[in-house]
Amino acid sequence: MRIMLKSKIHRAKVTEANLDYEGSIAIDKRLMDEADILPYEQVQVLNINNGARFATYAIEAPANSGIIGIRGAAARLAAKGDTVIILTYRNVEEAEVRNFLPRLVYVDENNVITRTKHIVDAIPF
Repeated sequence: MRIMLKSKIHRAKVTEANLDYEGSIAIDKRLMDEADILPYEQVQVLNINNGARFATYAIEAPANSGIIGIRGAAARLAAKGDTVIILTYRNVEEAEVRNFLPRLVYVDENNVITRTKHIVDAIPF
């Protein structure tokens, strides 16, 4: 088994940071659906502005709201307006790794999807 990138939301803007919330990252439901992220699934967040990297769990924000909300202790690692990359991973059998490709979601400065890459066909290596 290898741990492979399952999905990525690339260069999302943080719309809120709430230190007093119990904890998690709120993600626009449409972005979660496109990236195949489920509620309460572990995500890794990479903050481009300050280099912080942290793991938390995803919760749904309303669809098409553009919300990317950093909550709880993680709110010390990101501020409103920061640019983040949100990643998920999965275990893939060794026999499948050469054909495994992630779901990639690209967004604009308002967290609106500009393009996606949902590659399902194998690419020869």
